[in-house]
Amino acid sequence: MYRTLSKIAERFFTKAQIYKYGFNWSPMYKRSTGKVIEVSEDLHIVKIKIPLSWKNKNYVGSIFGGSMLSATDPIYMIQLINILGNDYVVWDKAASIKYKRPGKETVFCEFIFTSEEILNIKNDVKRKGEIDIVKTPNIVTKDGVVIAKLNKTIYVASKAFYKVKRKQKAAKLT
Repeated sequence: MYRTLSKIAERFFTKAQIYKYGFNWSPMYKRSTGKVIEVSEDLHIVKIKIPLSWKNKNYVGSIFGGSMLSATDPIYMIQLINILGNDYVVWDKAASIKYKRPGKETVFCEFIFTSEEILNIKNDVKRKGEIDIVKTPNIVTKDGVVIAKLNKTIYVASKAFYKVKRKQKAAKLT
């Protein structure tokens, strides 16, 4: 459904606008309490904020850890799907978060892919068929104090490789 809506919206808006407002208006992302605040035109940089509010305040008055994880979880996958295009399969494979201190104020996170990283991803997938990418952004305060460290593993494969792999798995199951 979201892909279909995005395709229709591309007639009127840039991909960066669709990314930003699509996330911010999406009911499941709204529930995370995160908000996409900036998206570069090439989608290589996405910035979010997670304000401390009554919706995500835990028993001790800091941001609930689940809000931080859920607000950061989908960003890289959707970012890569849009950057790489339809010839690739992109999945979130794993996520972990290590909390360093309580989030007692609005916190921020940046999700960055350099042009060199994107080129390396494409070349590695071309060579190997599939790869795992590990990204480790930090959730920080406005002053740069680290609140939590994320560890995200993203799976990327060529569509052709992925189709063959799925057929082989299905054949083994029968």
